[in-house]
Amino acid sequence: MTTSNMGLVALAAATIFVGALWAGVPIAGLAPLLILLACPLMMMFMMSGMHGRSHDRVAPREEHTHH
Repeated sequence: MTTSNMGLVALAAATIFVGALWAGVPIAGLAPLLILLACPLMMMFMMSGMHGRSHDRVAPREEHTHH
């Protein structure tokens, strides 16, 4: 998932959370849902941060020959 998509996912989650609170759903009613979503959401955010590192490999060192 790209960084721009992660922002959209976070915005959608925040909108749903605020909308549920505005509709009168108590926070205690949202807690089980938040706990269930915590693991996959953290995995998505952490894996997206690791994705770009595979392209930043350092070139192998060239061996210097002494003449």
